[in-house]
Amino acid sequence: MDDEFRTLTERVRASLTSQQETAAHASLLALVRQGTPAAREQLARILVAPEQPLWARETAAFVLGSAGDRRAFETLVLLLNYREPARCATAARVLARLGDPRTARAAAALATNPLRTAYSLHPIRLLVELRAPESVPALVAALERQLAARDRHWPIARACVEGLGAIGDERAVPALKAAAEHIRLSAAAAAALARISGGGSLDADPPTPRPGRAGVR
Repeated sequence: MDDEFRTLTERVRASLTSQQETAAHASLLALVRQGTPAAREQLARILVAPEQPLWARETAAFVLGSAGDRRAFETLVLLLNYREPARCATAARVLARLGDPRTARAAAALATNPLRTAYSLHPIRLLVELRAPESVPALVAALERQLAARDRHWPIARACVEGLGAIGDERAVPALKAAAEHIRLSAAAAAALARISGGGSLDADPPTPRPGRAGVR
């Protein structure tokens, strides 16, 4: 956690634009270093107090979540689907440590939200790490939506394919076979299918990959 917190602190410090923000950040770090129950209560208040900068909420949520304090959950879920990948990645790591039973359901909702597809990479990766009952259905649904879309997010589809292979659940086989028909996913899908089948091929004659439409992502 120390290295992760140091990375977070450096990232936040680089984003500060005024002496007032720098001073506020230094005060927050001093509060974190206290490590007392009273300091933890002050950090929890930062999560819900009005007009708090996002970096302050992120820092407080990181510290509380890493300590197993579930009051950080809502802020971490917000950050999990944020537009900045670094914040998403940090939130995913802390949520995995937090162990809140709501985490998998929240990650599944974010991974399958068609309005937030571009920001769903880290929710997908978190579902893979959690291996929760929600993981495979959500990853299959997200993958199938991408395969049916006109404008596909190929990195998101590939993350679903690779995640399903890592989990190794046979319920993913139909979706993975469909993914194998697309040239951008064929290698990843074949590897995922091989993992599920224990290293063998599930198809005597695997489908011929077809190229995606020109100009799609």
